[in-house]
Amino acid sequence: MGGMRGSMMFHLRRLSGKKEEGWYRLPEFRLSIDGASVGKAIANSNNITTNPSAIKWVFRCCPELPTSLVHKLFRLRQVRKQSCHFHLDNPKLNRVAAKDSLEVGDRIFLPISVQKILPLEPKVLVFNDEEMKFIRSLLLYKDSAVIVINKPPGLPVQGGIGIKKSIDNLATKYLKYEYQDSPRLVHRLDRDCSGVLVMGRTQLTASALHSIFREKTSALSNGDINHKKQIIQKKYWALVIGSPRRDKGLISAPLGKVIVGDGKSELIQIRDNIESSGAQYAVTEYRVIGSSNHGFTWLELCPLTGRKHQLRVHCAEFLGTPIVGDFKYGWQAHRNLEHLSCIARSVSQQDKSPKPVIDPFDLDLESGSLSDKQWRLHLHCKEMVLPNIHATLQHAKMITDCSFEELKFEAPLPSHMQQSWDIFHS
Repeated sequence: MGGMRGSMMFHLRRLSGKKEEGWYRLPEFRLSIDGASVGKAIANSNNITTNPSAIKWVFRCCPELPTSLVHKLFRLRQVRKQSCHFHLDNPKLNRVAAKDSLEVGDRIFLPISVQKILPLEPKVLVFNDEEMKFIRSLLLYKDSAVIVINKPPGLPVQGGIGIKKSIDNLATKYLKYEYQDSPRLVHRLDRDCSGVLVMGRTQLTASALHSIFREKTSALSNGDINHKKQIIQKKYWALVIGSPRRDKGLISAPLGKVIVGDGKSELIQIRDNIESSGAQYAVTEYRVIGSSNHGFTWLELCPLTGRKHQLRVHCAEFLGTPIVGDFKYGWQAHRNLEHLSCIARSVSQQDKSPKPVIDPFDLDLESGSLSDKQWRLHLHCKEMVLPNIHATLQHAKMITDCSFEELKFEAPLPSHMQQSWDIFHS
């Protein structure tokens, strides 16, 4: 019972419902904009859907309920609906499926047993002035819908076992500003990757953005590769070892996960075809933006899908040019080119004296360039274009290919990549 409680605890005080003879009654359904529907409408140029399914209404009314618990309640047919057309002398409750749509005035009822789950006391947040100054210095943009930061290398995006500091929990402490809600992640960057990171400021906008990112990958997974303008455009810069055979091209190579090290870790590998077990469609555009006589090349990478380690694997396995500092997928290439680090250090004429940088998380942000002995990962999300969710929600109108505004964000290179860039442009 203790394990179940640990996985299902939530803030009961914030649940917007009432007790009613064995059932927990949610507010009656009312027309409002659904974030996931907004995202899907923007991605597919359709109308915004205002009538969500039963399960979406539960999530909207009870955001603290664990997703697994809600799905289980629907799967076991323990959720009921009271129709808006019920009569007072016969207020019948009927079973409702997760995907059933709702009418205005319908009510959803959950088992009263959810009330027996112990409430989780909110944690007391301890603020640190240096941490706040550092995190807020990363800010690129904010409005009522989104917060955008320039993620530094070495700082994980999401917390987990053994991770004390991560973007998600630091955003909760330092990036809420005047908002009650904490910023929510809508996409990911690898721990050692840097650059543009977008977060939704409310549950509605986060849901819309997450849906847009998902629809973008889903469309291409169905083979929809064409010259239509992408709803989300991302540009990464990477410094790689070697040089591609062609200066630009389109990589279409499915990826799959392989468990290694007695099940303790995993690698992503290119699969022969999409029919392979566990294979996922993955597409990347690339072009050369600079090269040197020392065996390194600068690439611009545009992922059209969002698979785990997609750019790193496409560079290492498809192009045969591992990203500098990527020892997971390019270990052998780094060993073969140890002499190049000496060449790079001799080329560098920069003053390597330490710079006064606020670094409360000991990220060592000034090291890791080609002029250093130990290289950092040279992969940076330099630019992102996405729909203006704030403006779209304000107008809540018919969405066509040209009817929504765009926002464009650019993130300066991190220190180690800028130093490596300067080495070959001096």
